[in-house]
Amino acid sequence: MRADRIVPLIIAVALFMENMDSTVIATSLPAIAADIGSNPLALKLAITSYLLSLAIFIPASGWTADRFGARTVFRAAIGVFVLGSIGCALSSSLTDFVVARIVQGMGGAMMTPVGRMVLVRSISRRELVRAMSWVSTPALIGPVLGPPVGGFITTYATWHWIFLINVPIGLIGIVLATRYIPELRAEHHHRFDLKGMALAGLGIAGVAFGLSVLGLNFLPWTVVAALIGAGAIFIAAYLLHARHTANPALDLTLFRIPTFRASVLGGFIFRLGIGALPFLLPLLLQVGFGKTPFQSGLITFVSAMGAMGMKIAAVTILRRLGFRTVLIVNAAVSAAFLAVCATFTQTTPVGIMLVLLLIGGFFRSLQFTSINTIAYAEIEQARVSRATSLVAVAQQLSLSSGVALGALAVETTVRFHGGGPLVAADFPPAFLLIATISTLSIFIFAKLSPDAGAELANRLPAQTETTDQRAN
Repeated sequence: MRADRIVPLIIAVALFMENMDSTVIATSLPAIAADIGSNPLALKLAITSYLLSLAIFIPASGWTADRFGARTVFRAAIGVFVLGSIGCALSSSLTDFVVARIVQGMGGAMMTPVGRMVLVRSISRRELVRAMSWVSTPALIGPVLGPPVGGFITTYATWHWIFLINVPIGLIGIVLATRYIPELRAEHHHRFDLKGMALAGLGIAGVAFGLSVLGLNFLPWTVVAALIGAGAIFIAAYLLHARHTANPALDLTLFRIPTFRASVLGGFIFRLGIGALPFLLPLLLQVGFGKTPFQSGLITFVSAMGAMGMKIAAVTILRRLGFRTVLIVNAAVSAAFLAVCATFTQTTPVGIMLVLLLIGGFFRSLQFTSINTIAYAEIEQARVSRATSLVAVAQQLSLSSGVALGALAVETTVRFHGGGPLVAADFPPAFLLIATISTLSIFIFAKLSPDAGAELANRLPAQTETTDQRAN
């Protein structure tokens, strides 16, 4: 097989492991919690710590790849991720599990951004939508297989093996990367902004961890307030630092580019809602409806199947409608299918759930493809690595915040109902809240030009189309 065809598949190995890992954990949270002596809501720390670790270390991904080469960094990242997976399998307490997830996050922080950077730098803009869709398709096998495989293993064997699956996958990825991934380096690289990374990392860590334990009674409220307050101070310090640094760890001047700004800010708001879905839905099905992890996995995996179907249609839809129209309309449609989950009850036919989740996954995938691609519409090659790092930080932080927001909504509802164990009635308000938040992204996308991303979608600008129509 030609190298230019297999490289996207190798990159998909990293996406496969990350997607498989996140969906397996979400499905198996109750079983893991019972085994290590914790509770399902407390285990959200394992999810947020992974996403937070990604957000902290991603700023270094672009610079590291430019300095040491894409292939070297990509292989090392897969190795670290595999070590973290082994650590998760060997964990016997919540602390052990969280630490292992942080190690996984350190590896994941380099895998996906570096892989995406290789794609953006090696293909033409007109092929970017198709490449993003094609690369994501095999990676979506992860969430397709994750829930049923994770549920099957958890129900009929032991949850430890869901992490050990990453070992052979990672080894294959390392071998293929060694042979096919080019050693792309920047001709001129700047000195790494270590101070900026430290300030940004501490700020993100304080705010995200503070929000994730808010209302959980896992830490005293004074500690939670101190975490959030300290995080806000560090973020403010980074903003001041970035204004007086030639090459900051996170290049905030990229937000001056309209398409990049819409992608990051609109995508952040959209993912706040969507990021809570993989956490809330398995809990509703297992804790609220009493289904086994395997049964829960068989229901939730259809959402990923819908996502795979959209990858085939994304190029055509964006070419005909344009990025702005798709992002606005599809944000509302995706949020509506998210809100539908609030209507699920123990008597809802499984067939209806499957159809709604399938269609919802179809539209969510279109939104993700559009958001991820439009970010690079106006980015010159010299700034691709910086853009990739900043996009990845925003994505992971929004997902982490979404999980925290969804769990906080459930916890608040439990308290409103007088406390006690989780029941199905505690979940509908959370689904309605996160759907409403995702809908708010429309106001960001509406500011895009009608011609935004026309080249990426192989679409003539609106003015040109009008001229051609008049000529005909």
